[in-house]
Amino acid sequence: MTQPSVIFVDDDAHILQALSQSLTLEDLPVACYENGASALKAVTPDYPGIVLCDYNMPGMDGLELLERVQAVDDSIPVIILTGQGDISTAVSAMQKGAYDFIEKPFDHDELIELLRHALEKRHLALENRRLKAQLRQMARPGPRIFGESLPMQKMMATVHSVLDISANILLHGETGSGKDALARYIHESSPRSAHNFVAINCGAVPENLIESELFGHEPGAFTGAEKRRIGKIEHAHQGTLFLDEVESMPLSLQIKLLRVLEEQKVERLGSNEVREVDVRIIAATKADLKKLSDEGEFRADLYYRLNVVKVDIPPLRERKEDIPLLFHHFVLVAAARYDRESVPLDAAQASLLMERPWPGNVRELRNLAERYVLLGPAALEEGGSTDCESINSRQTLSEMMDSFERSAITSALNACQGSIKDTMVQLGIARKTLYDKMKKHGLDKAQFKD
Repeated sequence: MTQPSVIFVDDDAHILQALSQSLTLEDLPVACYENGASALKAVTPDYPGIVLCDYNMPGMDGLELLERVQAVDDSIPVIILTGQGDISTAVSAMQKGAYDFIEKPFDHDELIELLRHALEKRHLALENRRLKAQLRQMARPGPRIFGESLPMQKMMATVHSVLDISANILLHGETGSGKDALARYIHESSPRSAHNFVAINCGAVPENLIESELFGHEPGAFTGAEKRRIGKIEHAHQGTLFLDEVESMPLSLQIKLLRVLEEQKVERLGSNEVREVDVRIIAATKADLKKLSDEGEFRADLYYRLNVVKVDIPPLRERKEDIPLLFHHFVLVAAARYDRESVPLDAAQASLLMERPWPGNVRELRNLAERYVLLGPAALEEGGSTDCESINSRQTLSEMMDSFERSAITSALNACQGSIKDTMVQLGIARKTLYDKMKKHGLDKAQFKD
């Protein structure tokens, strides 16, 4: 059920019914209450709407209801209906923090316009609160994962369900999608965070050295082994071992890794001593390990050992609504690193960034943000694409707002998989308004469905 945009309180049942019908026809969902005490039960800090109430009511009057609403959240606009000529009441209400007042009998269009303006203010207040929470999250030490798109919400729900257990995790994602960052986030957010996070790229270490890197060796174990070396697995005891590009691990080494996973024991090269280890494995791959195991290019038994929990990282092109937040974060980081000013993107620039394909995913976006900090808007034109060239073209304010509006609606429809109802809630607009804007921008809900 759609959450009401307006909580209307009046002790007159006839007025409640009449105004309820009127607001419903204006695509303003309303919940009606005959007294302030019952209405307060619906008022919460995250309530996305406003309160409209009569001043003269038995028990709790409009001013007391205003104070009680403000005690819950003082950014919820409260509009008070007053009798004719009751100026002193109106002044008192405004002094106490009411959004506005309107005299009875009121003009219908004037009331609707007032309610819509108040709703817009409420939506902006909630959006500012959300952004401030994100900025606080950015300020926290350690790795962070940014994104509020539906694919990212689903991914993080899976991640958070296994943070407190030691199950092995298989991360699957395209190059640059953030597998390393997510692995570090999982480790830092788990009970193992006080111990080592040890990473090794299986595709970057020569085949003749990777066994020694993982298992360690004793002096004289092979030519050039002059002193003892603790391997990555042993170094990750009670912590996390991150195996990036695990599909590149030689088959001969996969057998030995499987034994470690089954027995939780490791033996250095050139040693007969077995050491117990407590290690959580997070493996990452851009390949289809199941397909590789079916083809005999990756051990099936190791695949199933690693794939206790699989986390698919969505590519950037599937979560484009996260791009402005990610870009802003990378700009702030780069500005601090290079001691430069961080200049935010305008609406047109942000919209065009969201239209790029991003084959390099988050890594590509981060690199562009660094160039933007160093070179300014000219960095956005690199590559010679038509979209990039148009970023700094002269646009009227109306054109910029249209571009941003289309981008926002597209992102919301994509996140809601074409659901008009869910998109209405996410954007905080009426059904008719959404349909009008979709028609204006040539958008069809069918193109956003799975």
